[in-house]
Amino acid sequence: MTTPSTKKRVLSGMRPTGKLHLGNYVGALENWVRMQDQYECFFVIVDWHALTTDYADPSHLKENLVDVLLDWLAAGLDPAKCVMFIQSHVPTHAELHLLLSMITPVGWLERVPTYKEQKENIKAKDLDTYGFLGYPVLQSADILIYKADVVPVGEDQVAHVELTREIARRFNGFYAGGFNDKKRDYVFPEPAALLTPAPRLPGTDGRKMSKSYGNAVLLADPEPVVRQKLKTMVTDPRRIKRTDPGDPDVCPVGDLHKIFSSKETMAKVYEGCRSAGIGCIECKSWAADALVKILNPMQERRKKYEDNPRLAWDILEAGSARAREVAGATMDEVRSAMGLDYGPAKGSTK
Repeated sequence: MTTPSTKKRVLSGMRPTGKLHLGNYVGALENWVRMQDQYECFFVIVDWHALTTDYADPSHLKENLVDVLLDWLAAGLDPAKCVMFIQSHVPTHAELHLLLSMITPVGWLERVPTYKEQKENIKAKDLDTYGFLGYPVLQSADILIYKADVVPVGEDQVAHVELTREIARRFNGFYAGGFNDKKRDYVFPEPAALLTPAPRLPGTDGRKMSKSYGNAVLLADPEPVVRQKLKTMVTDPRRIKRTDPGDPDVCPVGDLHKIFSSKETMAKVYEGCRSAGIGCIECKSWAADALVKILNPMQERRKKYEDNPRLAWDILEAGSARAREVAGATMDEVRSAMGLDYGPAKGSTK
């Protein structure tokens, strides 16, 4: 029998889009690594969510989800401290999604900010699908089926957690009394959003780092690739000549230094850039030094699983089994609360 944890429970996840980049690390993964020592953590690779926009070609899903897992392990997630699993390997996510969709007003979904933004910005794909409209309900099911206490999110995802709270409140309002004379206070706790402000991490072109922009430094990039990518990185546009002074506060390379470099290096950057005592190439080299210092240990850990992929897959299978156990217990409560735990009629011998 599993001993109940006294820690608060966390649920978070990522879509399987392939190898992760530094933006994924500072925006979420670095925080997850810290959280696994403080919370009971469930981290899910949400492959069904990937289908809400990439339904036309799911052929790379398995390869991509393994790459995501390898980067999770490389960054320091520990299967002895957290549960890592695949969404589709826990079918009760879909069952709860279906039941929650019965009580969720369409207007709630249409007002989700990211729904409107993606509809406006993603023109190359047909997003007029039920799955895309309903993905926040699936996300709510992901969270509620583990009775998560907190959900770590950036500001752009707070609305999703609030929707989850509203759905939980509505479900509890309908079914808290239970059926079959089984009295209960509520089924779902209302999860809290745990804001995790992420520093601005620019890509090599100065825009937000994103693989879709082709400006990302991947966690799996070897040192020569990292250094080459930083050599092409844009800098303070006012620093045209080597003798022109610059300002690290308006330079994308300066932003990298602020996140990854030591105080001593930052002092040299400010002094050298503002006085034109150093050139941009030297400044970029120092930034590359800082990145390589972080990435090299990750890549050593990653190699262990790249050399033996079965080890990584076993972690996902074990995590999915644990997730099915927890999710299954919740679904037993849900079915009971809704009167869906059908059994033989009274007096029946069958």
